[in-house]
Amino acid sequence: MSTDAESLPDPSRRRRAPRIKARLHELYFGNSAKSVRFRLTVIAIDLVMIAFFIATPLLRETPAFLIIDYTMALILAADLAARAYASDRFGEWLKRPVTWIDIFVLVTLLFPFWLFNLAFLRVLRLWTLVHSEFFWRTVGRRYDETRWEDVTRAAATLVTFIFVMTGFVYTSFARTEGIDGYIDALYFTIATLTTTGFGDITLPGTWGRVISIVTMLTGITLFVRLAQALFRPYKVRFPCPTCGLQRHDVDAVHCKACGVLLNIPNDDEH
Repeated sequence: MSTDAESLPDPSRRRRAPRIKARLHELYFGNSAKSVRFRLTVIAIDLVMIAFFIATPLLRETPAFLIIDYTMALILAADLAARAYASDRFGEWLKRPVTWIDIFVLVTLLFPFWLFNLAFLRVLRLWTLVHSEFFWRTVGRRYDETRWEDVTRAAATLVTFIFVMTGFVYTSFARTEGIDGYIDALYFTIATLTTTGFGDITLPGTWGRVISIVTMLTGITLFVRLAQALFRPYKVRFPCPTCGLQRHDVDAVHCKACGVLLNIPNDDEH
């Protein structure tokens, strides 16, 4: 009885799949110089993508808009597929809010005109990027200082809020009294958020007043958070060997949570 060799599994193909998975896992999660360069490239592409998201209302009528949009969709789809394949636990990866945000962004890129009114939520990718361990493991963090990490996170949150609110105002109130375009929406958001209140552009109706109140209150909170990150005494990042507390005062001798003696290296020891 003869056997059709073509119907048998290819051993080389079975060996090749684990190698590809291991290689992708090393690129996305490894610590080698090659892995860091790869992730820096991914982050750079992410920042270009976020810039495109911010400028989308201004580019929508240009001939190149769809080309750029679908190119971004292809890049994001490839990145999502690679991350999913490289993940050790696909189920946990799929449950992460960041993954769902990326999937939502991909859907809006695939249907740019049908979902244009939700496209302003794409800017949330800036918040998820800067708050991800992927970002900080790649760009590096100083061992003994958390101030600039906190400042970067607070600034990213503020910028994300500004453009999310700008997009919401633009899609909800475009071509109403005072809001003639995206720049008007951005101007209104910043003027309201800073409580400057020039009054030359206002949102009509009760709903418009509610949006203005939310923008002012949230804006003040985010500005205070950014100021705290800039001016308050910074902490050092040193995990307590007993309780695991990550951050301590610069001159801490004992852990304030469990009291164990700490041995935090100073700048002269680096």
